[in-house]
Amino acid sequence: MTLTNSDIADLTALRRDLHRHPEISGAEQETARRIAAALRAHPPDHLLTGLGGHGIAATYEGAAPGPTVLFRCELDALPILETGTAPHRSTVPGTGHLCGHDGHMAILVGLARLLSRRRPARGRVVLLFQPAEETGAGAAAVIADPRFETVSPDYAFSLHNCPGLPLGHVALIPGPVNCASRGMEITLTGRSAHASQPETGTSPMTALARLMPGLTALSHGTPDEADFTLATVTHARMGPPAFGIAPGEAVLHATLRTLTDDGMAALVGAAERLVSGTAEAHGLTAEIAWHDIFDHCENHPEATRIIESALDALGVPHDGRGLPMRPSEDFGRFGRTARAAMLFLGSGTDHPALHNPDYDFPDDLLPLGARIFHRIARDLLG
Repeated sequence: MTLTNSDIADLTALRRDLHRHPEISGAEQETARRIAAALRAHPPDHLLTGLGGHGIAATYEGAAPGPTVLFRCELDALPILETGTAPHRSTVPGTGHLCGHDGHMAILVGLARLLSRRRPARGRVVLLFQPAEETGAGAAAVIADPRFETVSPDYAFSLHNCPGLPLGHVALIPGPVNCASRGMEITLTGRSAHASQPETGTSPMTALARLMPGLTALSHGTPDEADFTLATVTHARMGPPAFGIAPGEAVLHATLRTLTDDGMAALVGAAERLVSGTAEAHGLTAEIAWHDIFDHCENHPEATRIIESALDALGVPHDGRGLPMRPSEDFGRFGRTARAAMLFLGSGTDHPALHNPDYDFPDDLLPLGARIFHRIARDLLG
């Protein structure tokens, strides 16, 4: 069973409509409404809305008992101004679907069309439209929602489009594929003073100047090494923008990144010790807050073999190029209880990169993505 030309035209129109109306993490109310309407046209057996925020889970049940197979996509867009000139470009100033989540949603709606025409023989398929992927908060919120227990999967699959790979080529390996990461917000507090008498205060200037290279010096190796670490300073601010005040406060932001969650625990400890020691040496107090926390994403060996088998049956080329990759993905949490795996679907070697202001999802991937997911579901559930 494949999507018809009419299906593909409808999915392309849906994808472009979603692209015109992007919503950032946690604010995907209208996006969820559009998705729910699209799913009701191909009715699932059960439809959960408001899951972990604005999440949606659509279930298509087989006649016989069997495993639960979840396919997941993302609802949210990015707080980035789109500069593309396509007729379907964003109508929301400063917000754009510049990561391809609009395409991922349309692929799952395509899968819903196929499943509505022929249910699996056994078990059930759950289509999860997850909120707040870009902040790392959505998967945790969905899993924490008590209603998620009713759709908790045995297997979980996802895909992400990947500029730099040939169009339609898949990158796939077992083991870690996306790094763990988190944002570190450091607040240094001393005492402000008149700029003519800086000695009467306690400035964070020297501590701030030492922490920036100190944190980046914690970086080591490349993602294909088990002990890979990367610390990137992303923002620094010291005192108010004035000439008469010697500052008494500074804020520093950094992103920490490791191949695994265990590696992140070690890097967090090293970064915290560096901050506390530097602050103490300069007579400052230091506070640390953590944001945008992503677990590492690891492909289960069995789930990876299932994807490989589907790709081979469909004649889709695949290899492990580019994996594991530095960027993080909020899919890793589903792997804690399910056999989970993510594949990376090539968007073209010359395609604008993810999060670039001129990025746009390639519509040619819509039928291919739906076909891959549908083959996985049929292989597992008949």
